[in-house]
Amino acid sequence: MRRGRRAPCPGAAPHGRDEHAEAGSTSSGLRQRPACPPTTPGCSGVAAKWLSHDIRPSRAGHPCARAAAVGSIPSGGPGTTRTGPPSGRALSCTHHDFARARTPPPPSTRRTLPMASRTDHRPRTTRRTLAGLSAAAVAALALSTVVAPSASAAPEGVIENAGVSGAVSGSYVVTLKSSAPQAGSAAGKALAKKYGATIDRTYSAALNGYALRLGEGAAKRLAADPAVAKVAQDRVFTADATQANPPSWGLDRIDQKNLPLNRSYTYPDSAGQGVTAYIIDTGVRITHTDFGGRAAYGYDAVDNDNTAQDGNGHGTHVAATVAGTKYGVAKKAKVVGVRVLNNAGSGTTAQVVAGIDWVTAHAVKPAVANMSLGGGADSTIDAAVRRSIASGVTYAVAAGNESTNASTKSPARVSEALTVGATTSTDARASYSNYGSVVDLFAPGSSITSAWGTGDNATNTINGTSMATPHVTGAAAVYLAGHTSASPAQVASALVAGAASGVVGNPGSGSPNRLLNIVP
Repeated sequence: MRRGRRAPCPGAAPHGRDEHAEAGSTSSGLRQRPACPPTTPGCSGVAAKWLSHDIRPSRAGHPCARAAAVGSIPSGGPGTTRTGPPSGRALSCTHHDFARARTPPPPSTRRTLPMASRTDHRPRTTRRTLAGLSAAAVAALALSTVVAPSASAAPEGVIENAGVSGAVSGSYVVTLKSSAPQAGSAAGKALAKKYGATIDRTYSAALNGYALRLGEGAAKRLAADPAVAKVAQDRVFTADATQANPPSWGLDRIDQKNLPLNRSYTYPDSAGQGVTAYIIDTGVRITHTDFGGRAAYGYDAVDNDNTAQDGNGHGTHVAATVAGTKYGVAKKAKVVGVRVLNNAGSGTTAQVVAGIDWVTAHAVKPAVANMSLGGGADSTIDAAVRRSIASGVTYAVAAGNESTNASTKSPARVSEALTVGATTSTDARASYSNYGSVVDLFAPGSSITSAWGTGDNATNTINGTSMATPHVTGAAAVYLAGHTSASPAQVASALVAGAASGVVGNPGSGSPNRLLNIVP
């Protein structure tokens, strides 16, 4: 029995009009049939969406037919999905006008769904052309979605000390956050390798991190990783000393408050006994006669072994000023050489941190450490020194030899350490000595004679805050021998309080006027 034509909804397109020219554009750029007004009886007002009652057989290969086969068809409007056609029915979209199905849907379905279809009197050729154009537009949209960029560039962080004087190209020291894995663990190493880094060494005591090599771009991306606290450019540090040949007088000066010198050095009989002094420097000639068998190798961060030989002489000079039998302040303390500077007297951040890290992990307490070296401000070295001090090791560090404010130098600016400026035999601040509020006290630094690394009986007389610092390190060892449970802060307070006050000539802007004096 032939059925009559169904009347279109009041808001639908009139017969014979091109529905693709009606209403606004869809997300695919095609025109949609305008929706019925929301108040129109018997109409849902959603003619522009995919409507299961707009029944037309879809051509094989058409995107609608393929979508219907899997039970989901995208809508003509963004974010609208129609899922699962009713049994025995094909779905098509209102963007594509196909012939009506030969078998109409069950009457019950027709009665319950809103009506949005209509009779189309356009020629079949027109309908096919429009359908082909619509399909091509959908395909073009799909293609553009595939090739469009879907991710932004990887984030980049800041490289500390990038481009500073003495920067080591392609070499970085990375500090991980406290929540990150240990640098030496499989997870910690995997983090560095994810960015293509070559790990040279890992740190676990003075800081959690590593020294590694990689390109600048990768280093910036690593710096932005959530597990990384900072990435610092590796840089060069040097020994703080200059050459000269006058006679030594330092020991005589630190056992009395005022001049003139009395040509003697009086010290407690304990003389640092039971205290270990770690010399973070160019190494130590442990066979030198001035050590009397009390010196040993600790660690060599330059050659990555445990033989911290001295190919320069600076480290041996410093060590003997700390604890030499003839030239030393603490004549019974033990000496351990930790080599972080090469034979030319220079080393990198990575090497210096490696030495500090080793001391922090292996120090036999009570312990002191001497750092007669320095360079530009470096927060990585500063952090390593602070953590080592927090572990119970008392540090004395050189103020530097640039005649400038020591607050711009590392590790001189570490407030927890004893920062030492240099004086001459007349108690004047040496012209080369750095100064400022970060300096804790001064000590003899010009024309200091001590052991040297070229032979077991060799000596040398040199100048520098490098020579002043071991006087303070030795004094700290002397104090610790009589106060074995004292913390680094207590040792520092005792030495600062016991210093001769007001005797240093021209100490420099902001500097304290204090000169080292032995405290039993």
